[in-house]
Amino acid sequence: MAVEGGMKCVKFLLYVLLLAFCACAVGLIAIGVAVQVVLKQAITHETTAGSLLPVVIIAVGAFLFLVAFVGCCGACKENYCLMITFAIFLSLIMLVEVAVAIAGYVFRDQVKSEFNKSFQQQMQNYLKDNKTATILDKLQKENNCCGVSNYTDWENIPGMAKDRVPDSCCINITVGCGNDFKESTIHTQGCVETIAIWLRKNILLVAAAALGIAFVEVLGIIFSCCLVKSIRSGYEVM
Repeated sequence: MAVEGGMKCVKFLLYVLLLAFCACAVGLIAIGVAVQVVLKQAITHETTAGSLLPVVIIAVGAFLFLVAFVGCCGACKENYCLMITFAIFLSLIMLVEVAVAIAGYVFRDQVKSEFNKSFQQQMQNYLKDNKTATILDKLQKENNCCGVSNYTDWENIPGMAKDRVPDSCCINITVGCGNDFKESTIHTQGCVETIAIWLRKNILLVAAAALGIAFVEVLGIIFSCCLVKSIRSGYEVM
């Protein structure tokens, strides 16, 4: 009876954690998709270590969701093999997440460099390609920035007069507001630094979320091992 009661308690706690895993998985997928969209807009389609990070995040989120499903099936059926598989896969996910975090830290400067280089390349096509113009305008509007380093970067663009910047650089956007502009009427800070500042402001939030996910996963491993032990004890009693 004591073994059965303990098993029920562990199962209940594991179900709660499995719900948390599903929420974490959806969150990781959402973060990966959001980062991928931003990089697709700002960085060319070259495959680099930096551009692969969001893909890995999405893959980890999808795999975590699948592992949570395996854990749910194992807990419902009190299946020894499924619970062992769940614990092993959850441990592997933790290792991958640690690797992704390390890679993100190591390649942070490379991502910034890629963004800088790609933005400069796309600026050269601003007046030639409407799609490129739309992407850069959206980026400058949403981040209240102008150019790569600052607004003077637009002076070097063929066909762009020295007294002209895209209308998306204006503080109050109207048609033609970028012509004969005054510094007080436009965003003078470059987009690379603006986005870097935003990332630095939000890095603590991301770190806290990552620690929360890791804590939940550790609890999941512990409770799954406890359930495996209870299942095994039940077999031995039988």
